[in-house]
Amino acid sequence: MGQAAYSASKGAIVGMTLPIARDLADQGIRVCTIAPGLFHTPLLASLPDKVLHFLAKSVPFPKRLGNPEEFALLVQSIIQNPMLNGEVIRLDGAIRMQP
Repeated sequence: MGQAAYSASKGAIVGMTLPIARDLADQGIRVCTIAPGLFHTPLLASLPDKVLHFLAKSVPFPKRLGNPEEFALLVQSIIQNPMLNGEVIRLDGAIRMQP
């Protein structure tokens, strides 16, 4: 229970990425969405090691949490590639978070 608003907001972001990219194209603005999986963040740092280990094992490959540097690499790639526009890019090690 209580997941409807969270799931709807995620779906809205995915659904509006391409239309916004098209709307802003004439101004030379590109729009991409990154859908991250499990990353080392201050929020996760507060969890017990046992929980972090369990979460890391749930990622198909690589079997670990993502690093902020890996997220930054994707952002850099998006910025450097002018053809990348209107895309939702999953950066999650093939895990799909449940709503």
